[in-house]
Amino acid sequence: MTKLTTPQPARHPDPTVRAQSLAYLLFERPDLDKAEQFLNDFGLQTSSSSPQALYLRGTGPEPFCYRVRRAEKPRFIGFGFTVFSREDLIRLSQLPGASTIQPAAYPGGGELVRLTDPSGFTVEAICGQTPAEALPHRDALPFNAAAQQPRINDTQRPPVSPPEVLRLGHLVLEVADFQATCGWYTRHFGLIPSDVQVLPDGSPAVVFLRLDLGDTPADHHTLAMAQGFMPLYSHSAYEVIDADAVGMGQRILKERGWKHAWGIGRHVLGSQIFDYWQDPWEAKHEHYCDGDVFTADLPMGVHPVSREAMAQWGQDMPASFTKPKLTPAALKGMAHNLRHSPDLSLKKLITLAKLFG
Repeated sequence: MTKLTTPQPARHPDPTVRAQSLAYLLFERPDLDKAEQFLNDFGLQTSSSSPQALYLRGTGPEPFCYRVRRAEKPRFIGFGFTVFSREDLIRLSQLPGASTIQPAAYPGGGELVRLTDPSGFTVEAICGQTPAEALPHRDALPFNAAAQQPRINDTQRPPVSPPEVLRLGHLVLEVADFQATCGWYTRHFGLIPSDVQVLPDGSPAVVFLRLDLGDTPADHHTLAMAQGFMPLYSHSAYEVIDADAVGMGQRILKERGWKHAWGIGRHVLGSQIFDYWQDPWEAKHEHYCDGDVFTADLPMGVHPVSREAMAQWGQDMPASFTKPKLTPAALKGMAHNLRHSPDLSLKKLITLAKLFG
């Protein structure tokens, strides 16, 4: 029987706050025009831009879900959670290292508190944003099944254009200090583990964390975390209306010369139909539809990790999808974290390399 042998992941009985949603991602890029070209082809829409920053959104009421700031080097900075109230911001502002409550200089305004997680990612808690007007998008296409055929005397012709991104769905990070980082999110933002994949020694390789919205169903995961040798952005995922939108995204991005990463397939944990693409700086972005949603009642599942456990069907996950780039900076980070992280050992790195390298 597969067992978890570490304290995390686990629910916290009395978290500081409970996050309401994943609000946005924060990136730095040296070329805003190139970033905008990829993201528009991917299906995000530009909501505002200046010589120094670019904001993009989906069709939902969120004022933005993606910020790109001009900088000399490409970098993922962090992300924002929406919280329910100003009282939540007050509680978070009292944590060690947290900022005071500040006006949010973003589309939609509001107020935020800025924190840093144990792996060094910036995490902003924001509330009081003014919703944007939702943008129109096409309806899901009716699907003729063998026993039920709603489409009679009609054809199936999805538009040949970038798929309309509805919203930012989830973010996946790699971290060296897995226990401390996972515990920080469950303790301070109330995230609850949906599923964990464990190595043969029972330590976690990947955890999928969802929002605690009580009886309201939440995505199988809003934040996922993988055991890595240093803190890294793995990928972010964006919901589209249906499988035809996922497929049309592949056609458009391929025709426009962008680099494919993996797909199309259906995940095992979370069940999403997925397709992954890389931006000009090789950061992975996922189109998905048909994901699982759970209420707070469902307990955590524990599963052995393997490459085969990543998809029910579709193309095999390529080695390039998870193989790290061993730059001098990455090797230096690995050496540092092998000495200082309680969650890393040479044996574990070899095991992970055999699985995913």
